[in-house]
Amino acid sequence: MTPDTAQTIALQSAGFIFQEDDIRDRFMALSGVDVDDIRARIADPAFLASILEFLVNFEPDLMACAETLGEKPETLVAAWRTLGGGNGQDW
Repeated sequence: MTPDTAQTIALQSAGFIFQEDDIRDRFMALSGVDVDDIRARIADPAFLASILEFLVNFEPDLMACAETLGEKPETLVAAWRTLGGGNGQDW
């Protein structure tokens, strides 16, 4: 997967998170970011990786996001790894 594709998937995943009130609120509470942080960092690959990591760490959200995006969950995990999540290594 290319970095550009991974960033696109991460941005689409961010859209999913921010459309779902409960998931958005949990993401913001766990990550400690606010709206200004999100605006400032949305193009940062490390921040995009953290969005995907949030989903990867809770399978029901990962599955829901993948279904909404029309992607396999494994594709979101691959995007996360491409952006540096999990140090790019298999578990």
